[in-house]
Amino acid sequence: MLGASRRSVCTAAAAAAAGSRRRAAAGVASAVSGDSSVSSSSAPPRSVINGEPGVPQLQKRLLSVLAAPKLTGTDNAASLKLREGSLVGRRYESSAAAVDSSDTPPVEKHEYQAEVNRLMDLIVHSLYSNKEVFLRELVSNASDALDKLRYLSVTDPDLIKDGAGLDIRIQTDKENGIITITDTGIGMTRQELVDSLGTIASSGTAKFLKALKESQEAGVDSNLIGQFGVGFYSAFLVSDKVAVSTKSPKSDKQYVWEGEAESSSYTIREETDPEKLLPRGTRLTLYLKREDKGFAHPEKIQKLVKNYSQFVSFPIYTWQEKGYTKEVEVDEPVEAKEGDDETKTEVKKKTKTVVEKYWDWELTNETQPIWLRNPREVSTEEYNEFYKKTFNEYMDPLASSHFTTEGEVEFRSILYVPATKKEDITDRKTKNIRLYVKRVFISDDFDGELFPRYLSFVRGVVDSNDLPLNVSREILQESRIVRIMRKRLVRKAFDMILGISCSENRDDYERFWENYGKFLKLGCMEDKENHKRIAPLLRFFSSQSNEELISLDEYMENMKPEQKDIYYIAADSLSSAKHAPFLEKLNEKEYEVLFLVDPMDEVSVTNLNSYKDKRFVDISKEDLDLGDKNEEKEKEIKQEYSQTCDWIKKRLGEKVARVDISNRLSSSPCVLVAAKFGWSANMERLMRAQSMGDMSSLDFMRSRKVFEINPEHEIIKGLNAACRANPDDPEALKAVDILFETSMISSGFTPDNPAELSGKIYEMMSTAMASKWASHAQPAEMNLQRDSPVSSEPIEAEVIEPELVDDSQKK
Repeated sequence: MLGASRRSVCTAAAAAAAGSRRRAAAGVASAVSGDSSVSSSSAPPRSVINGEPGVPQLQKRLLSVLAAPKLTGTDNAASLKLREGSLVGRRYESSAAAVDSSDTPPVEKHEYQAEVNRLMDLIVHSLYSNKEVFLRELVSNASDALDKLRYLSVTDPDLIKDGAGLDIRIQTDKENGIITITDTGIGMTRQELVDSLGTIASSGTAKFLKALKESQEAGVDSNLIGQFGVGFYSAFLVSDKVAVSTKSPKSDKQYVWEGEAESSSYTIREETDPEKLLPRGTRLTLYLKREDKGFAHPEKIQKLVKNYSQFVSFPIYTWQEKGYTKEVEVDEPVEAKEGDDETKTEVKKKTKTVVEKYWDWELTNETQPIWLRNPREVSTEEYNEFYKKTFNEYMDPLASSHFTTEGEVEFRSILYVPATKKEDITDRKTKNIRLYVKRVFISDDFDGELFPRYLSFVRGVVDSNDLPLNVSREILQESRIVRIMRKRLVRKAFDMILGISCSENRDDYERFWENYGKFLKLGCMEDKENHKRIAPLLRFFSSQSNEELISLDEYMENMKPEQKDIYYIAADSLSSAKHAPFLEKLNEKEYEVLFLVDPMDEVSVTNLNSYKDKRFVDISKEDLDLGDKNEEKEKEIKQEYSQTCDWIKKRLGEKVARVDISNRLSSSPCVLVAAKFGWSANMERLMRAQSMGDMSSLDFMRSRKVFEINPEHEIIKGLNAACRANPDDPEALKAVDILFETSMISSGFTPDNPAELSGKIYEMMSTAMASKWASHAQPAEMNLQRDSPVSSEPIEAEVIEPELVDDSQKK
């Protein structure tokens, strides 16, 4: 008896009128549902209607069955079982009287409007590549019908007097390739069927065809369903034939619209079959094409509903096969074991557990949209769980932001910053933002419409009430609503990232910067409007940070009172930046200098130009002002070294723009600086690496350098003396060449001829070493001859004869 409560049962009178037809369908329906395995003694759980146990409906249906007269040759139980098998999947009771088949109303044939006929032809011939959108569109239409009924019932309660719940039900017949979608919405009258499914407003059609032509000429994807009121026709993407049976509460009759994919006409007739009568609403029956019958699988339908219509505000039920376990007896005699006191034999019945299969409605969109709840009522664990489930992640996000925007544009959103990076900065297409319109999933395939490319790592959901269903990329690009949404989403994303940077746990932002720092640097290049939001989030090494990243705000806190600008130098490594000669005077003054060691750093800072009214100044370029100029002293030094500067410039020729006295050096003799508006040494190195060996294309940006000399250094003083004494001395001129090319290396530039420079250095070293050793060679030999006990040359011995001594003298 309880098994019958899960299915709709007609009254006995209607069943008797269509008894023969029901008996023929009973076998097919029973085979599809698997209901024959359910016994009356072990019933599965009760059905759930609109999310709650359907006790009132259950009592109503049971009473209707029990009160019905017996069918000929059967008892009440047999009658119930027969109806149960023949009406699988139905849930509405009908009190309509039996209709004689001979009184069937005539079928009206109508021609499609010309534009509709053309539209049908386009759809049938695979205009759209993603066929699964048909279910989303049809469910959205059903949801709109329910919304309209609920709205109208506020002023006209009689519209819902029949008591049927507001829901959507989808049933499949995978054997025959049939999908049935039923809603209990407002329904349509006969004239509304003609107006809604047979014609399209000419203006809408003109726009549709124009957009189609433009998209085809541009060679882009023509995803246009839903833009011009053609969502219903998406059913023909997968169907050869579509039947629409609808009953409006404003009409006493139910009508059926039928159309075929390849036909230029459709038919409308009155529904007379009592088994198919609806109390209210619309039933769509799709007869699928041979190649698309896979959509009629129950699991496939359930998956599509969860993907596209998970958050529709009305319950969506799908017809699913289920099972429950029960114990059944097995007649096997078992002898009891011998006891201590007595032995007796006892026959016990053995039981085993079996799974009984049955079909029933299952609520598919049971997840409530978390973004519709009050943020104060949602815990961090719930946000994290939603993030993991929606984006298939296993780690908690670094941060989340839940907000609602009202006023000119209304939408709700939840944004997340992932803990790990999956997309590369070069990936233009991501699926990180899921767009919903009125809780219906539209797409996650965007290319910068909702978020700029440099924020593509941000994930989240956006639910708008203002956008049309199934908006295309073209609509997003042209929509004023989308432009406003984009600005507010970007602003909220920056607020969320700023919250991470202000966290007490410094490691959180270090993780963020390691993963997404390059994305923000790209934002400095691409999004000038948001420079003020991006700049506080940037991090750099500096001359005083002990290899720790600092923010621009921390840099400004460390600035000296007399310091006017933010100083930086770009280099290929941290070590090169630390030992660059440009830092000598700044280190003496204890001015902090930012080290831009990432290839993107210099371009990013150049695009920022300033931060909080402080200019960014490259210390490797000309006209560096450290705020300590002594004009009188500088004038004296320039007069003293003016001849030397002209002499060096004449020797170097076009290699340098000019030769100046430097105010940035203290220990180095000279340095080569870039022109104010030219490439720095680091930028020239990067561009040289990207030029594929063709330097001719870079000549227009390679600025002429300025050669700065340090008048306090001994080498420069020596050259000054050589210039005054003998400006044509070859050795002095060679020293100028070597000094210039050496300064290129120390300043970060690459010499044009490294081999020539090496030869000059070797020659100078040989001369210096030879002269030094030659001056000490003679004294060394003399000392060696004097101190050595053995000479290397043969020595002639002098023979001395002994003198004779008289004996008398001895005495």
